[in-house]
Amino acid sequence: MTQTLGTLALVGTSLGIRFAVDHLIPPGFPYVTFFPAVILSGFLFGVRNGVLAGLLSGMSAWWFFIAPAAGYAVNAGSIAAMLLYVFVVGTELAVISLMQAAYGALIRERGKSEALAASRGVMFNELQHRVSNNLQVAAGLLSLQRRTIKDPDAAAALDEATRRLATIGRISRALYDPNGAALGLDHLLSRLCDDVLDASGRSDVSIVVTAEGEPKIEPDAAIPAALIVAEAVANAIEHGFADGRGGRIDVRIAQTGQRLEVSVTDNGHGLPEGFDIAKTDSLGLRIATTLARQMNGQFSLRGGSGTQAVLALTT
Repeated sequence: MTQTLGTLALVGTSLGIRFAVDHLIPPGFPYVTFFPAVILSGFLFGVRNGVLAGLLSGMSAWWFFIAPAAGYAVNAGSIAAMLLYVFVVGTELAVISLMQAAYGALIRERGKSEALAASRGVMFNELQHRVSNNLQVAAGLLSLQRRTIKDPDAAAALDEATRRLATIGRISRALYDPNGAALGLDHLLSRLCDDVLDASGRSDVSIVVTAEGEPKIEPDAAIPAALIVAEAVANAIEHGFADGRGGRIDVRIAQTGQRLEVSVTDNGHGLPEGFDIAKTDSLGLRIATTLARQMNGQFSLRGGSGTQAVLALTT
């Protein structure tokens, strides 16, 4: 009903304007002010109301502005004028109809795309959690198996494998928030460092993560990069703060252009005299070095008053 009243208002307005400018319009243009009413009615209220506006406008123009006035004269001039009017109005309404159909199809496709994207997001998020859960289960199985191992070296190896599997599981879970959105590298490493510290059972060591700008990393590189940082933090806790010594670990993320650098600095014991990372027998350091090389990056250790581990990548 509202749309019909709007259509009638547009036609009435066009009729009023036509009367107002009648003395300015030369003969032969009886419909000139009615075309906007037809177009607006079609766009605003639909093609049906556009047809109604076209019919009312045509009849009004014929009655008032085609000689003789106040009547529906049927002659060659009036018929020619009406045919031209019908052609123009029909073309306008056909174009409006096609545009509205195309717009409706676009809206439906957009709705389908949004629904598909939401569905894929939920499925991917669920997959992330399942992968993480499976890794946690595998770590739990290794932990159970470790209880049956009597050899100290074999037990230590299983402990390390269990820790790394659990770390990868936590990284996989932390890559996305509960809404399925990817987390920034600083948020990912903050959560990961807290997990590593909790797993160590140390309450006398603090970890501070800082980031310059908005560091970004490709999802495929996020897990190995986070695993390298986890190894560096775990190594700092185990060796830098051995013998019950407490301290602080600073994890700094900096990105300059395409270069991403993550440093893990502790104020612990520092590196042994003559330490060479290429000759170390530490599995964790060898894993970090190998992963960095696979990402076309570099992992290094620097001594001093403490130890600084640096991961440099080109993103």
